[in-house]
Amino acid sequence: MLVLDEEQTRAALAWPALIEAIATMFAGGCVMPVRHHHDMEVPGESHATLLLMPAWLPGQYMGVKMVSVFPDNASRALPAIFGTYLLSSGKTGEMLAAIDGGELTARRTAATSALAARYLARTDAQELLVCGTGRLSLNLIQAHAEGRELTRIGVWGRDRDKAQQVADDARAFGLDVQAVTDLEAAARSADIISCGTLSNTPVIQGEWLKPGAHLDLVGGFKPDMRETDDVAIQRAQVFVDTRAGAMKEAGDIVQPLKSGVLTEDAIHAELSELIRGTRPGRTNENDITLFKSVGAALEDLAGAILAYEHVRGKQA
Repeated sequence: MLVLDEEQTRAALAWPALIEAIATMFAGGCVMPVRHHHDMEVPGESHATLLLMPAWLPGQYMGVKMVSVFPDNASRALPAIFGTYLLSSGKTGEMLAAIDGGELTARRTAATSALAARYLARTDAQELLVCGTGRLSLNLIQAHAEGRELTRIGVWGRDRDKAQQVADDARAFGLDVQAVTDLEAAARSADIISCGTLSNTPVIQGEWLKPGAHLDLVGGFKPDMRETDDVAIQRAQVFVDTRAGAMKEAGDIVQPLKSGVLTEDAIHAELSELIRGTRPGRTNENDITLFKSVGAALEDLAGAILAYEHVRGKQA
């Protein structure tokens, strides 16, 4: 059985190949049950979350990811997210690989956001703002910069030192990134805003969004979490990675649906429909678009297969 640690997983998941692998999986015949989602009590701290995400390609591959999210890990200088992906044969059930789930999750999440932006952001978008300073932030910067000529990249976080560290890390990869302190000003200027936070209250206000802006929400994965407000929902054309996941788990979708601010019919498309061309993405340069991603197990399966075949191909 192949075992890939964090560094090996990162090396096996180059951005262009990963984005294309996820696009192919969304367009194909992956079987993907709704994921298992369990709250776990942590005495004296915020509740943790256990996620179990199965998916399979009949007769080819099957896999399951186990992920834990401990929001208070920042106080221990630990990542909030840990996980492992188990990849098996879809024909025999033989275990093929154990892959670092944290790195796989971060990279496939960012790659999916970049994939959605192909259809939803303006083709001439040049300014990116990333909100959040966790593991996702650097990945979001890298993924959105892949194949897009960004001339200005900012990163914002409640902790200025952490935002500066993300900017420094990004510059080490050759990306000109600046830490920003005035969130409203940065949001009003940005062409693409990508949020990867664990916030329970809106980070981005809808009134800040300029005509033509694209808002990418990837952090809020529970019904009580929100990264933007009702004004953004009302002003934007809303898209999701999967309707089944977003309408059940994402606070940025669940709460507006419950209050009547958003209706199911007003969700323009899910990502598979954009990729297959059965529903349109951006149709007007002045439209505001909003993409809500809660994560889909097929994204993990796509990344796991790519990593496995990449490493086995090098070993052959």
